[in-house]
Amino acid sequence: MAAGEDIAMRRKKIRYRAWHRGTREMDLVLGPFADEHTEDMEAAELDRLEALMEEEDPHLLKWVMGQEVPPENVDIALLDRVIAEHKARVSK
Repeated sequence: MAAGEDIAMRRKKIRYRAWHRGTREMDLVLGPFADEHTEDMEAAELDRLEALMEEEDPHLLKWVMGQEVPPENVDIALLDRVIAEHKARVSK
């Protein structure tokens, strides 16, 4: 496979994982975000998204809902972006 095909397959896998997390709530947060942004993301950005998606759903949901502060090892900038876009979608 060529490099372009590799990254295209990676993007497709990320979108699938974003929509099939195990909890519907996080599917509805991460799925639309992945659909909207993965095609424009380069490898380093995909790494960041994948790292965030490695977090467990109960923790992610608490962070998204503002019930807990994420630990320092979490990519806060990306998480904030995901949260802001989710809130904007929900408020429409």
